[in-house]
Amino acid sequence: MAWGNAVLSEDLNGVQVFHSERPYQSDILTGASDCSTPSLFQTVVSRGRQAEKSKGVNKGFEAILGASRALREVLDLVRTVAPSNSTALIEGETGTGKELIARAIHHHSARRDRSFVKLNCAAIPLGLLESELFGHERGAFTGAVARKVGRFEAAHCGTLFLDEIGDIPLELQAKLLRVLQEGEFERLGSTQTLRANVRLVAATNRDLAALVSKKRFRSDLYYRLNVFPITLPPLRNRLEDIPPLVLHFVRTYADQMGKQIDEVPAGVMEALVNHFWPGNIRELKNFIERSVILTSGKVLRPPLDSLKRTAETESPGAITLADAEREHIRKTLEQTRWVVAGDDGAAARLGIKRSTLYSRMQKLGISRSDRQAIPA
Repeated sequence: MAWGNAVLSEDLNGVQVFHSERPYQSDILTGASDCSTPSLFQTVVSRGRQAEKSKGVNKGFEAILGASRALREVLDLVRTVAPSNSTALIEGETGTGKELIARAIHHHSARRDRSFVKLNCAAIPLGLLESELFGHERGAFTGAVARKVGRFEAAHCGTLFLDEIGDIPLELQAKLLRVLQEGEFERLGSTQTLRANVRLVAATNRDLAALVSKKRFRSDLYYRLNVFPITLPPLRNRLEDIPPLVLHFVRTYADQMGKQIDEVPAGVMEALVNHFWPGNIRELKNFIERSVILTSGKVLRPPLDSLKRTAETESPGAITLADAEREHIRKTLEQTRWVVAGDDGAAARLGIKRSTLYSRMQKLGISRSDRQAIPA
């Protein structure tokens, strides 16, 4: 695919960022479970006004850039699940924008005017994670000098986003399951049962089904989380989205640094599109920031040699084309739950005929027996 020089325009300034997160609340009453939410009429009118203001391809999702088929499918799933109170499980590699999708679900729900509370389960020491989730009373343990409000309590009537949920230890998973099923929990050091009306959105870059089979994740919690799964595609499967992302990041960082960068050369854009981007959008964003820092004129001059060194460092080594093809087909089949035919089947996503895919599966030794146990 040939790329012409990309010229930055002012249109990219219309990109918005979600701002629905509010300070923590601590006004939950024992036994309280109902939340006063806007009426259906108010919600429809509010969404209608926002839609009138949107100018991007992804109407209503101005903070999410891209127009690839894979991204549009994800946004269709967000539109479907957002109005409900159902739990959503966002799966995908690191750096694919799982938090952004979680915020989009909250932003398009009836809870949009309530709190959006987030917690990265992998970033909290195991001994403190229970306190972060459910809170604690003064004196509950050494160092607990005051009462602490947990994330479930803070997210009452709003949305709680638990990132890297696959890292929650087994002993804590039972308590998480209880609050998801019953809406009840106790702060550490307290016998008072509190109730919270919380919409949960979870995310992970790990294969939870595989963890279940290895007895490292509770199956009942997995089934409770996997109500509405959303799989985010890696950036290498969204090649047509890379140019608008590049232009957006260039404009953003150039404005922050007081620079004027008007052009991205065709050769540079082609190199960026052809890079594997194992870190996905996060890696692209950081690379563009570094490129803007190094650029002194009006034409972007990125350190492309560093991309080549990164690609060589992260190369899997001796791997045959057959192995690479087998892995790519298997991952695509997992994303479609091993559905081959249809508009959203693996054959369509791979851009080949159904008969061709069956032939390649047979030749490469790929069968449904390779499938992890996934509930229907």
